[in-house]
Amino acid sequence: MRGWRRTPERTDPRGRPATGRPARSRRGRIRAVAAVGAVGALTAGAAVLPGAVPHRADRTHPVGHGAPLAQGGRARSDDSQDSGAYSDFEDETGPQDCDSPEASLRPSGASGPAVKRIRAKGFLVAGVDQNSYRWGYRDPATGRLGGFDIELVRAIAANILGDPDKVVYRAIPTSQRVPALRQRTVDVVVRTTTINCARARQVAFSTAYFQAGQQVLAARNSPITGYDETLRGRRVCTAKGSTAQAELAKKSYGARLLPPVPNQLDCLVRLQLGEADAVITDNALAAGQAAQDPSVELKGSPFTDELYGVAMNKDDTDLVRRVNKVLDDYRAGGKHSRWQRAYDEWLAKDLGKGKTKPPKPKYKD
Repeated sequence: MRGWRRTPERTDPRGRPATGRPARSRRGRIRAVAAVGAVGALTAGAAVLPGAVPHRADRTHPVGHGAPLAQGGRARSDDSQDSGAYSDFEDETGPQDCDSPEASLRPSGASGPAVKRIRAKGFLVAGVDQNSYRWGYRDPATGRLGGFDIELVRAIAANILGDPDKVVYRAIPTSQRVPALRQRTVDVVVRTTTINCARARQVAFSTAYFQAGQQVLAARNSPITGYDETLRGRRVCTAKGSTAQAELAKKSYGARLLPPVPNQLDCLVRLQLGEADAVITDNALAAGQAAQDPSVELKGSPFTDELYGVAMNKDDTDLVRRVNKVLDDYRAGGKHSRWQRAYDEWLAKDLGKGKTKPPKPKYKD
């Protein structure tokens, strides 16, 4: 991968000369990979994580971005790496002049073509992350997927199919969230996806289910103080197709922008290896990474407002309304709501108990 520095003295974990990428220290490997139960820190392709039919999340099957699902929710092997005609970032830098991209369709429990299609399959195909601690990650103790986003996927499956386990989880890189929906590789993407005008022109969004903001993550002893002039000359890592990449394209403060990586966790690995001086990402994700590695911390304050939504194919309006009905029920009950219970279980330890509430839904019809 471009951006990795190779030196002759580097070796792989067995002491052999490095041939394709720099070796990682055992400590870095434990911090960034084992801590979240990831299959690999640097991943480029999609993968199907059997989460149901029957419910299993004990191993990952690498496939091409567009590989079809085989019987039983497993993926057919496909060596192609077709990234599709769409890029999350290509349109991320487009005009951000729409009115209220977070406004969605009003909720409905009706079953239209998209919902019927999911029922006919017998399972929901969800695009998720498997490397984001507390959001969507593989628990190293159980080998199963868990996290705040995974809880929401299970709620959607329970509403449509009557069983929260009837899910096939498909791990997708940050840059492939929009292509996966447009190519119908997945039914929904629940992967800390920020609602914005550029993406809303390509896919449909539910109402917002979480609010976050972009922030800088760096070593505790770093002179970097936030998204400001202290980034000048510093190597900054972002995920391809992320909001952070778009923000830095607009204003970098003289930072040295590293080639973007497929997944945000890869930036943490680079930071730990000394390949990067700072990472810019959603503070909700960065808080989880700081919890994994106490040598890093969030710097400064958030410099954007990010609303996460469930993304779906733009033609699946009945599914959008159905997911919004799920979210209405998910939020209901105040401090006793399913949303609050999920927050307390997965996020409160890093973000603070009682400090966050679900965003109020906004509708356009």
